[in-house]
Amino acid sequence: MRIHHIVQDFERLENAIAEGPITPNVTPEEIRSHLAERYNFKNPMTLEEVTADVEQMLQTWQVQVTHPHYFGLFNPSVTAASVVAETLVAMYNPQLANWRTSPAGNEIERHTLGWLAQKFGLPADTSATFTSGGSEANLSAVVVALTHAFPEYGENGLRHLSSCPAIYLTQGAHHSFNKIAHMTGLGRRALRPVATDSFLKLDVEDLKRRVSEDRKNGLAPFMVIGAAGTTAAGVIDPLPAIGRFCREENLWFHVDAAWGGAAAISENLKYHLDGISAADSITCDAHKWFSVPMGAGMFFCRHRDAVAQAFRADVSYMPKKTDGVVEDPYTTSVQWSRRLIGLKLFLALAQHGESAYAGMIEHQTRMGQLLRESLAASGWNIVNSTPLPLICFTREGLDITKFLTALRERQIVWMSEAQLRGVPVLRACITSFRTTEADIHNIVSEMNRLIAQDAGKAGLKEAVASPSQAIHG
Repeated sequence: MRIHHIVQDFERLENAIAEGPITPNVTPEEIRSHLAERYNFKNPMTLEEVTADVEQMLQTWQVQVTHPHYFGLFNPSVTAASVVAETLVAMYNPQLANWRTSPAGNEIERHTLGWLAQKFGLPADTSATFTSGGSEANLSAVVVALTHAFPEYGENGLRHLSSCPAIYLTQGAHHSFNKIAHMTGLGRRALRPVATDSFLKLDVEDLKRRVSEDRKNGLAPFMVIGAAGTTAAGVIDPLPAIGRFCREENLWFHVDAAWGGAAAISENLKYHLDGISAADSITCDAHKWFSVPMGAGMFFCRHRDAVAQAFRADVSYMPKKTDGVVEDPYTTSVQWSRRLIGLKLFLALAQHGESAYAGMIEHQTRMGQLLRESLAASGWNIVNSTPLPLICFTREGLDITKFLTALRERQIVWMSEAQLRGVPVLRACITSFRTTEADIHNIVSEMNRLIAQDAGKAGLKEAVASPSQAIHG
């Protein structure tokens, strides 16, 4: 495979995206009509023709998440190495369910996961696996924690438990836990909401109170979720205090570090994750701050035996357990058949090195701080507090939805809306290592210009309605 051709095409595409629009202008009917007219799947087409058409659709009819002005969800710009890795995996199509079917693939993932586990401060024998994403990793954590706390759960289910299990988390926790509570049979009422402090961090005193009260009322607390970078506001919960409480009360401590976990590789940022080493399990996504294509989640658990018990499987058509100190992934994870997810992180780390990767993360953090400072200096109200590059902000009288629409229509920036304590705010997250200081200054300048224009229009309307008041008032 001629890698330099792939890299050249990748660089060409990234430059084209950076110079083009961020937000598409298209209707469902337009896309459906195009597909219906061209693709009845009866008449063969050349691969070149189809590829060119699909690439045009993707360039024109989607939000360009790799654009330097994309400040949306945690979808990053991606490295060229990770794109090459995806191509290699597609070509060889390795099956990682069993160690014997892809020794190379399994060992590449083991090596990569071991490196990151060490950065988290987890023990050398930590069980770790790549997942489809953070939701699967969080599901794995709940299933393992349930099995660990209630051994009868695995064989007989929830109905044989003497009391109802309970999980503790804040409203800022990822929405996947609502689905997980449903899928595992716990029910959504098993999720016990914990109050937050003035910084939207989990209130440990309220956690203590809720656990104590629930035990008195016959519930069975078994798990606490701490966040290392909430989706809405980038909040990092007080991990050391949560960890101490969980150890004292024999509760499973899970840290959802899907986004913020990457800070562990930076000497300048890792202290923000103090306390994560005490976690029983951790979720982290390579397809967020590690800048590789979706999906590439990771699940870490210090209790290897608990993982093995939760996911044990013995079927006749699979090769027998591999001899030696190895794990067959189908016995230690939710997935059965699985592609070589970890190669894209491995290849990117190998090419750029640890220090360059840390520098990339630190650059985005600096851009986030610059955006925060520039907005504050321009009269915007910053409403969240986090060291991570995620800024929630507003200003008096602002119509959030209308303003976001204007930003997108004018191709200024792509941001999202969030609700903090029930109040709508603008949410901007730096997700691209290609975002520069010039990008930040230009975006803030354009946003301020829009505000000034709206103020001018409002003044004009007022003058038309009440000319004498406008002149003499």
